[in-house]
Amino acid sequence: MFSAVAACTIFLAAYLVIALERPVSRMAAALTGGALVLALGISDAKAAFFSEHTGVDWNVVFLLLGMMVIVGVLRESGVFEYLAIWAAKRSKGRAFPLMVLLVLITAVASALLDNVTTVLLVGPVTILICQRLRLPAAPYLIAEVLASNIGGTATLVGDPPNIIVASRGGLTFNDFLVHLAPISLVLLAVLIGLCRWLFASAFRTDPDAIKEIMALREREAIRDRRLLVISLSVLAVVLAVFVLHPVLHYEPSVVALLGAGLLVAVARVGTRTALQDVEWETLAFFAGLFVMVGGLVRAGVLDALAAAITGFAGSNLLGFTMVLLGGSGVLSGVVDNIPYVASVSPVVAGLLDAGGEPRVLWWALLLGADLGGNATLIGASANIVMAGVAARSGIQIGFWRFTRYGLVVTGATLLVSAVYVWLRYFVVG
Repeated sequence: MFSAVAACTIFLAAYLVIALERPVSRMAAALTGGALVLALGISDAKAAFFSEHTGVDWNVVFLLLGMMVIVGVLRESGVFEYLAIWAAKRSKGRAFPLMVLLVLITAVASALLDNVTTVLLVGPVTILICQRLRLPAAPYLIAEVLASNIGGTATLVGDPPNIIVASRGGLTFNDFLVHLAPISLVLLAVLIGLCRWLFASAFRTDPDAIKEIMALREREAIRDRRLLVISLSVLAVVLAVFVLHPVLHYEPSVVALLGAGLLVAVARVGTRTALQDVEWETLAFFAGLFVMVGGLVRAGVLDALAAAITGFAGSNLLGFTMVLLGGSGVLSGVVDNIPYVASVSPVVAGLLDAGGEPRVLWWALLLGADLGGNATLIGASANIVMAGVAARSGIQIGFWRFTRYGLVVTGATLLVSAVYVWLRYFVVG
């Protein structure tokens, strides 16, 4: 009992500090919370650093580290400036068409890759575009990360919770395409419509800036063609292995680290260049957050929440499906959706095994968890990473700034998803 109360108190206190953005940074709040979980014996070193279910998810940490190194080296070639000019010219400098283009690119990329990798690649390009066009970058970055979580819902490799459920439920890549890709396209259209309203104040263009960028030549932005060829070749191999994960079974973290090491060795870049884009504060924040959530798991808090959700199952499959979808959306907005799905998926698997329930429960769980990650800044890994990318350029995306947009998008997409689940699995069958 003490462990459960203490774990909840520590997590809620740290969450409050992160939400208020005072008196310390979110990294300090997460690390302090993780330290208290260990100091009070709620968790221990073995559980915090070596357990797959209650410890730091090193796959996430090292995936981020490897991709950050690759992005840091790639930046030196000038390719981000090239892409920024290309995108701005394709939209003719118009603010809303530019946002639509970036949202579509992000969503498609997140379906093929994982959403964390996508925001690492798209974020720097977006910042450069907005600087060139004298537009506020934060609305574009927020729209992109919302799109990444929606696009990542569509495929097995798009979001870490999808991989967890696929492994637990024996689902294939094609299962995701058939069941989740159609609704992801609808939700993407909903997001674009909401963006026109939510970010209306960001669509003020500067005619002089548009003239300047339309006069630029993309190719002149490339500073080092040799480095560009090497970097893109390594990145292409890394991304290909990501996509082939269901066949090759290489963990994304291993692939990212190997790719980073190969790129640094072949490109012969210095240590400072290789590490310039590593968000150490973001990595430390993840470590502290994982330890705190691990404390909730060790104390049985998440299992109790999962049991409370499943307690509504009874004989009403439709009612339980909606509770699972909505409850997952709410809880994934508070707790990072990776540990949430890792904790709840065994409960759903048990229901499927015991009662022969249809696979609709898996899709309800994933829609709730993936879309609920958009609700708050700490709801999904991609959100935190994008905030870190923005901070390096002096752009602040605070908890409430993100959440006031994320809650609207999450509410709308969950509502549309509920209608989709009802029509497809209970009306049409």
